Amino acid sequence: MRAPIGDFDAATPAPDCLDELTIPVADAVRHWGGSVPAGQILYVDTDPEWADTAVFVEHYGRDLLEKSANCVVVAGRRGGDTTLAACVVLSTTRVDVNGVVRRQLGARKASFAAMDTAVGETGMEYGGITPIGLPAAWPVLVDSAVVDLPWVLVGSGRRRGKLLVPGKAFAELPGAVVLDGLGV
Repeated sequence: MRAPIGDFDAATPAPDCLDELTIPVADAVRHWGGSVPAGQILYVDTDPEWADTAVFVEHYGRDLLEKSANCVVVAGRRGGDTTLAACVVLSTTRVDVNGVVRRQLGARKASFAAMDTAVGETGMEYGGITPIGLPAAWPVLVDSAVVDLPWVLVGSGRRRGKLLVPGKAFAELPGAVVLDGLGV
């Protein structure tokens, strides 16, 4: 199957290649329940050496820069409590951690989660974390610009491979909250 965006050799419906995904991502695809059918979530094989956005778009298509999203794990703290959440923003923006995220989480302080925390809590590889398959209790903060795109390139849970997902599917993820201005 041809990928709807980017210059990839092939795109495979995610339910047909669960072995290429981490356990939490594969489980999320297996139990998918949104209005977008799971078969519309596509997996594309990519070289992990080219996983970073700037290098990635050089190899797989410059048009992907405006169609790619990053998923980062943040930690909001208030008193002795810490809330982990994911933020999904276009790769051309950065997460407004100290403004939008802090207020949304009701935190006194918010910051990016430590790499070992992000990897340990998600069961995914650093540099490949995706909002699909995150712990069910987590808020998943999604910039409205991501939801508005027809197709979005996002991590697959591993540094090798990416997912191509219809933008509106992000609004239906467990714990999803769509926010204007999350990416600045």
